[in-house]
Amino acid sequence: MPADMAMERVFGVPKPLIGVVHLLALPGSPAFDREAGMRPIVEAARHDALVCQDAGVDAILFCNEGDLPYRVEVTMEQATAMAAVVGEIEPELERPLGIDMLWDPFATLAVGRAVGACFVREVFVGVYESDMGQLRPDPGAAFSYRHSIGADDIAVFTNLTPEFASPLGSRTVADRAQGARFFGCEAALISGPRAGSAFRFADLEEAKAACPDLPVLANTGVRHDTAERILETADGIIVGTSLKVDGKTQNRVDPDRARRMAELTRVAREHHLERIADARA
Repeated sequence: MPADMAMERVFGVPKPLIGVVHLLALPGSPAFDREAGMRPIVEAARHDALVCQDAGVDAILFCNEGDLPYRVEVTMEQATAMAAVVGEIEPELERPLGIDMLWDPFATLAVGRAVGACFVREVFVGVYESDMGQLRPDPGAAFSYRHSIGADDIAVFTNLTPEFASPLGSRTVADRAQGARFFGCEAALISGPRAGSAFRFADLEEAKAACPDLPVLANTGVRHDTAERILETADGIIVGTSLKVDGKTQNRVDPDRARRMAELTRVAREHHLERIADARA
């Protein structure tokens, strides 16, 4: 299936803008505010999700960004808290939603199934050294688990260049992209070294050249002044930090910044569709 069609199947449009909602620290995280409890987490997530929706993003991705330091295996408390937060907000959403539980593919799939997610983001292929320890995803186990919980309709987006991590061994970005497609991932992601950091454009180009029919999205570091150029190559963008007040990850989503990014994406999409029409003429 061509990349544009694959994105339209999940999001209803080619080259989607996926706005990220970064949750505050959840129960089970050292940063969780025990005195304040769950209500501030829900309200902050609701604010950011509805601002993104009103701004015109094409989908909303919920991520437990506040659970520092990150874990390779998410606790039961974190997973159930994420499901509770998103479940409370979901009736107000009119956009497809996704889940990412850093850095645990199984917890991500479980929460995604519980809240009716259309897609999930995590690391499903490759082996990496990371600041959280070694990342050794087991795609066979993860896809079997997705099937066992009745979640085959949830699209799997795998990070090929995870933040805070470096690949082990000699396999290239192109190799990992081809592996992701072969194993059945619905999209691949290209990231920079940390949240909000620019990625290597050469990695994006390498993945696209290796797998033209696999959607490849820019996952970090997309700014307002780079979005249109990135979307000339990328099949979509996942944006969190650039939507925030003052462009800082820990802040809440800024309505003006979110609207500007949505407009830039809309223009880039229109140019893309015009180029396709011209090529067919």
